[in-house]
Amino acid sequence: MTSAGAGEPWREVPGVRARLLLLTAAVTLTALVASALGATLPTGLPADDPLGGPARFGLAVGVVALAQLARLRFRTSAGLVSITWGEAALIVCLYLAPAGWLPAATLCGAGLAWAAMSMFSDRRPVWETVRIAASLSAATALAVAVTSALGRPLLTPPTPALALALLAGCVAYLLVSALLGAGTLALRYGVPVGPLMLAALRGKLLMFVGNVAVGVVVVALLELDARWLLLLPPPLWLLQQTYRHRLRADQERRAWRAFADATAALNQLDERGVATAAVTGALALFHAELVEVDVARGEGRWRRYRGDPSGQVVDREVGPPAVDEPAEYELVRALTVGATQVGALRVRLPRSSPPTPREHDAVAAFGDALAAALHDAATHRELRLVTARSSYEAVHDPLTGLVNRAAMLGKGDQTLRQLAHDHPVALLLLDIDQFKEVNDTLGHAAGDQLLRLTASRLGVLARTGDLLGRLGGDEFALLLTSVPVIGDRTAPMAYALRQAREIAERLAAPTEVAGVRMSVEVSVGVVVADAGTADMTELLRRADIAMYQAKEGGGSVAAYDAARDAASTDQLALLAELREALAADDQLVLALQPAVDLATGAPTGVEALIRWRHPRRGWLGPHDFIRPVENSEQLGTFTRYVLDKALAVAAGWARDGVDVPISVNLSARSLLDPKLPTDIADALRRHQVPPGRLVLEITETVVMSELEVIDEVLATLRSMGVQLAVDDFGTGFSSLTFLTRIAVDELKVDRSFVIRMADSPEAAAIVRTTVGLAQELGLRVVAEGVETAEQRSVLAELGCTAAQGYHFFKPMPADKIGAVLGTLLDEARPNVFPLRADGAS
Repeated sequence: MTSAGAGEPWREVPGVRARLLLLTAAVTLTALVASALGATLPTGLPADDPLGGPARFGLAVGVVALAQLARLRFRTSAGLVSITWGEAALIVCLYLAPAGWLPAATLCGAGLAWAAMSMFSDRRPVWETVRIAASLSAATALAVAVTSALGRPLLTPPTPALALALLAGCVAYLLVSALLGAGTLALRYGVPVGPLMLAALRGKLLMFVGNVAVGVVVVALLELDARWLLLLPPPLWLLQQTYRHRLRADQERRAWRAFADATAALNQLDERGVATAAVTGALALFHAELVEVDVARGEGRWRRYRGDPSGQVVDREVGPPAVDEPAEYELVRALTVGATQVGALRVRLPRSSPPTPREHDAVAAFGDALAAALHDAATHRELRLVTARSSYEAVHDPLTGLVNRAAMLGKGDQTLRQLAHDHPVALLLLDIDQFKEVNDTLGHAAGDQLLRLTASRLGVLARTGDLLGRLGGDEFALLLTSVPVIGDRTAPMAYALRQAREIAERLAAPTEVAGVRMSVEVSVGVVVADAGTADMTELLRRADIAMYQAKEGGGSVAAYDAARDAASTDQLALLAELREALAADDQLVLALQPAVDLATGAPTGVEALIRWRHPRRGWLGPHDFIRPVENSEQLGTFTRYVLDKALAVAAGWARDGVDVPISVNLSARSLLDPKLPTDIADALRRHQVPPGRLVLEITETVVMSELEVIDEVLATLRSMGVQLAVDDFGTGFSSLTFLTRIAVDELKVDRSFVIRMADSPEAAAIVRTTVGLAQELGLRVVAEGVETAEQRSVLAELGCTAAQGYHFFKPMPADKIGAVLGTLLDEARPNVFPLRADGAS
């Protein structure tokens, strides 16, 4: 078994020629030494040998040469591998000639055979012919040694023991020749030797078995009668054809599998991926020593991707591929789709193995698949560029490169949604003064230059996170997101005004437009709002009002003044969105905060607070939407919605054995509705909640109203058994006389007094007075907004019995409050105060 390469393959891997010559010298020296030593060994020939020594040596040389000439070749990933009848020749030569002569006979016979083949077909270099002959001689030397150690085959008829010795020698011959052949290919192309040796052994396995059988049969016929050998040529020819067919079928099967894998790998969307897959696939498919894929890139530009069996693929810019006749060992295919050339494919095979017609067809088919893949990749690249360009143009101003109005609105709203609900933002709307005069006087080209200059200066002034855009004409907008968040409510506006004045001053720096030196003056409208309270459309509307206020006032900067905005749409939009929220049933949710007994820790009640999970504005608290609702026709629907949710939660507690009242804030305008008691009675009955478990919180301003309908509504609610609580007690204009006119059950001390009572004697006095008044009238007292242990301690000293606030619990979802209440009731001491002064529980 031998390897066959191409002429001067060491150009592909640096330093290969020296290593190959060194290997050739080492193998040749080994063969010569083995031949010399073998010649000195006893021959073992009988004295009356009719042939004589020279004739037997000549026969051995002829048998070896004939076995090498009847070769079969197949291509591997690193070159051609030839398989021969070497094992059969070895067995016949061991019978015909002394074993010691066989290394020399193999060296001569193989050298003559391969020299003839190189001269007439392979055109192999002399040193490679020498290496092949020496390799076979070295393999023969080891095979002779193994066989001679196990038996004496010279002129000995075959026996089972001798057949085993011959088989062992043939195995040694096979392994050594395969190792030297695969090692040569691995050294030449820089690939691992293991896969090459396995491929060679797999291709030779069937022929190896046949060789051993043929060798033993020939020896048996020689022992019986040499004339029987005349019958061997037809069977040997048939066996050779069987080997050839089996080898070709195996190669075809692997080739089709490799073709399917190689074409499937071309299914990629970028040029580099397709070309790299093509080079790698062609190397494996055609067992080539070099593959080049040239890709046309338009405007005379080409890029070449090149790879060899080492696995490395490199690429570089090249000129158009030369149109010349390929060498006989090369396959070249122009890659075209229709009339368009997309590239070229060049596959270089080993020089010793010109391409077959099947390989011509395979390269054509592979080239067509590659052309289609490259065309698809180029189309996809152009589509990506067009899409990117269209996408860019859709959201950018073509003159300045800034985002346009549509993108300013879209990206601005997205930015607002990503910020915290109460995070302040500022929008600056700029308009260039006397811009029309610049256009009329200097021309539109000068106007365009001025717009680009303004955009450039604004881009320098904008900070990371800010959004800058051109809205059209001479209007620019800048959304400031890094507004400082501090306690002072006026700080964000002060910051935004400072930024606006700085921008106006920077833009006013003298510049030259169309050869005329001028100063760019602008009017800036400034609006500041929390991120969750308005969208970009509303902010732009307000900033536009402020900008025209700046123009009318004669200054360069003006802040939005709501008092001068007679067309606010934000509340209208909010009410429309609330109508959708009431229908959705998943946007308005309850946040529940328990009040606890300061002595026992038991829950005395739970306040239901409404929150709006707005799909665009984020989380909204009551202060964000309650006031517009109170002034709209949706108040009744909203009130019934909140009551229904609160009573549903309370009913769930009751089923779990937790009997704690739930408090709901009631708007002043709700008490003007005579149907309110009926609606509440229906809700209580529907949820099966006792009226005493519902506490309606009203403000002092409601209590002080002298409208007759309010008195009737409150009286009806009291008669139903619903409890009433006065919220924010102490902050209104009430007098003590209202408590004799309208009966209530609970007073809630406003958080402003609770926060200041430790440091303010006046606040402490109000709390103490409220507690004393409640005790005298038999009312419950709940302190709101308790945030520290110190406040809790002071409340206890002042005689307050219950409190709520972050010190105890933050408002929590409905699905968590039940477990918290159950735990509080289990851990509380038994001395729980009654819910009402009259003993109701």
